[in-house]
Amino acid sequence: MVALHTRAPVPAFVGLAGVAVRDVTPAPGIRARNWGPADWDISEGAHRAMTLTAVALAEERSDPGVAEPFVLVTIDGTWWRRVDDEATLRATVLDATGLPVERLLVSLSHTHAGPVLCSGDADLAGGDRGVAYLDDLARAAADAAVEAIGSLRPATLEWTTGRCGLASNREALLDGCAGGDAGTTAGAAAESTSPRPLVGFNPDAGTPRSPGADPADDTVVVGRLTARSAPAGETRPDGAAPVREDVTLATIVNYACHPTTLAWQNRLVSPDYVGAMRDLVERETGAPVAFLQGASGELAPREQYTGDTAVADRHGTSLGHAVLAALAELPPPGTELELTHVVESGAPLAVWEPAPSAALPGTGTGTGAGTDARTLAAVAEPVTLDLRDLPTWDELEAEWADIDPRSREERLRRARNLRDGYVTGPTVQHPTWVWRVGEALLVAHPGEAYSRLQRTVRAHAGTRPVVVANLTNGPGFVYLPTQEAYDVGAYQAWQSPLAPGSLERLERHACAVVDDVLAGTATWPPGVAVPPSAAPASPTRPVPEEDQ
Repeated sequence: MVALHTRAPVPAFVGLAGVAVRDVTPAPGIRARNWGPADWDISEGAHRAMTLTAVALAEERSDPGVAEPFVLVTIDGTWWRRVDDEATLRATVLDATGLPVERLLVSLSHTHAGPVLCSGDADLAGGDRGVAYLDDLARAAADAAVEAIGSLRPATLEWTTGRCGLASNREALLDGCAGGDAGTTAGAAAESTSPRPLVGFNPDAGTPRSPGADPADDTVVVGRLTARSAPAGETRPDGAAPVREDVTLATIVNYACHPTTLAWQNRLVSPDYVGAMRDLVERETGAPVAFLQGASGELAPREQYTGDTAVADRHGTSLGHAVLAALAELPPPGTELELTHVVESGAPLAVWEPAPSAALPGTGTGTGAGTDARTLAAVAEPVTLDLRDLPTWDELEAEWADIDPRSREERLRRARNLRDGYVTGPTVQHPTWVWRVGEALLVAHPGEAYSRLQRTVRAHAGTRPVVVANLTNGPGFVYLPTQEAYDVGAYQAWQSPLAPGSLERLERHACAVVDDVLAGTATWPPGVAVPPSAAPASPTRPVPEEDQ
């Protein structure tokens, strides 16, 4: 039931924001071999520009000199092979900005067509250029973060949600072929009682024919970051002319789908589908795009593993239009719809019109919602995860003896890099970050969690918008599959050093930290009752009984 002057609030953060962008496209000749079957090592050019975007946010205070910024850096990057490479880049940004660790997030898009991010490959073809690229990338991230902080201005970040059908479940089961020969000429005539797990489009996901395989999560979370127009007569502390109209500063896009369109046949560095999406959205909005890869451990495009860049562009166009459609449904910046009056026609017509948002300074309703929209908070708290019984290097070499030598060496390198600096005992400390950005949440971690993570956290948070980001900060660049993926022997399960149950433990941990971050805030939307939150944060969180 509604009453006159009922509002349809837009979840928002109202404060200060700054944005900076760097082109991080490498020159040809850098190591870019990310696929085992590739018969080449170094790139021959670029498909589209590789981009780094820094977004700084801060609470708006009476003294602009005491702003305590939060910085999000998004990079068109593959994945970190080594713990020390990620740590070096993040330390460079922290040193340049003076930020505490909980207020910096560095997130990779996870393109599989970018330069190899691994200083340990310096001895391989193009690897020396890769080492130099890591240094350049760290400097670019630090410079962009400093610039974004230096350009902080009054702004509003408003959230909406769209849908995109690009992602599909990629846990196919191949029937009718013998285990190791599945899909080969020799295996075509053989038969097996158990299907072979493949990494590719699973048309049976969500049906009884593929038990445990979830249908793809098509959620697109979109943030519109807009510079707020200044009241007449207002001047900026830095002497610059104040903004007299709403100007889009950036669009934040969070979507879960592996950028694996371009594969071993492609010799160009590329942001994959993210590039065409970004170009389309930037062309329409006139502002940069910051892309955050969602919980996409089991999600990828249906059509992938190609050298045809037009396919990646088509995928990006699909996502780009989904982003623009979501933005088009938002009311004008700084407003929300209000039921203003009823017009008597052939039927009584409820008229909803844009009105200044209750979150803006000077327009609060006294419910606490306005204050929450102007608040930032951050928690960085790891969760303890168990390791499975890991095979020795000799055992791995024996297990992979029958595959081609280049692919075998690629697998062994990845396995060594995954363990180095992260696997130091029977358990690991898996980092987790939770930010409250006004009335929205951002949950991030370094691994490749299945989409069940974002479904679970979003369901727990109710109607608040929740950005969930894989491949953010480090260490812990590992898969977190579902129990069902372990049961069928999926690639993500046997490749991960983590024991079954790790994803579920991360889900519970993230929800508990969300409760801590939301403690004391108003309900969202205002006036809607929500279940009581968990106990306040403590230095040592009690381990849930199911995890003991």
